[in-house]
Amino acid sequence: MNHPVSVLIVDDSAVVRNALSEILDSDPRLCLLPPAADPFIAAERMKHQVPDVIVLDVEMPRMDGITFLRRLMAQHPIPVVMCSGAIEQGSRLLLDALDAGAVEFISKPRIGTRQSFEEARELICDTVYAASQVPVRSRRSAPIPPKLSADAVLAKTRPSRAASLADPIFVIGASTGGTDALVRLLQELPADMPGIVIVQHMPEFFTASFAERLDRIARLTVKEAAAGDEVRIGQALLARGNHHLILRRHHNRFLVDLLDGPPVSRHRPAVDVLFRSAAQQAGRSAIGVILTGMGDDGAAGMLELKQAGAATIAQDRESSVVFGMPNEAIKRGGVDHILPLHKIAPALIQIAKEKRP
Repeated sequence: MNHPVSVLIVDDSAVVRNALSEILDSDPRLCLLPPAADPFIAAERMKHQVPDVIVLDVEMPRMDGITFLRRLMAQHPIPVVMCSGAIEQGSRLLLDALDAGAVEFISKPRIGTRQSFEEARELICDTVYAASQVPVRSRRSAPIPPKLSADAVLAKTRPSRAASLADPIFVIGASTGGTDALVRLLQELPADMPGIVIVQHMPEFFTASFAERLDRIARLTVKEAAAGDEVRIGQALLARGNHHLILRRHHNRFLVDLLDGPPVSRHRPAVDVLFRSAAQQAGRSAIGVILTGMGDDGAAGMLELKQAGAATIAQDRESSVVFGMPNEAIKRGGVDHILPLHKIAPALIQIAKEKRP
């Protein structure tokens, strides 16, 4: 967009409205409209000017945010970023918001200290601006896409029988709750960690900024994956939104490729596609990790990894925001170890030491 992105804040808390207004008004890419205290006021405002993005509270007294979101997506689809204090707890309402058409979630800014306020500012501004570029459509009659397996993108072949590499390679899949889990996981890994490749279910325009955020907090380097990138020691590659990511072995090193293809398990990128490629190309040199997430993407690929001789780890129920993906992988027999999130990084470090010559 050449013009500033117009943003309408809808939140019943005057304190939150003021905090969000201060944050968003600091970004020259954004143009704030007068905020609304509830969806009824927002609907009246939108009769005069339709915003490019709405930042919407989840829980409000006269009409909750999910109800307003559903009506909005049925009548006048607009990119919506849900704002809640319950994100870390995996509120069921937030999962409903995703189904209803929300493009992303942000936590309500903490008003306690100036430092916490500044830490939230950049992420919130980037998220809202990126939301303006996400195409949305009416949810009134949107067809449910067929649920395809990894076969639709990558043919199933025998696992790699080549000799193990000098360094192992880590492949990680996550969905709902995964952004926070990845922050916590990568913060605990050393700068000389073997190469890591990650699929996190995110919209297309969010992965670059999320990779940048991870790069700032991690000791290793994190970047959004590009076709032909080499998987290197001390670097994590994050799958680009709306593209499948696969591993390709080239002599004694790994490269990544981006594929279009249809959604797999209704996701693109899909964890199953990455895991299958790792099973085929890396075999027992791979280590698979499946983190919190809704659905079953990654469960089939995890079993393929284990059958290829790879070590596999799933996040446990208690530390998962949503125990769907890890639970499905466990039920299918693809998981060696079930660990709480805080124990996964030490386990990966130990596995890396054991697999190195």
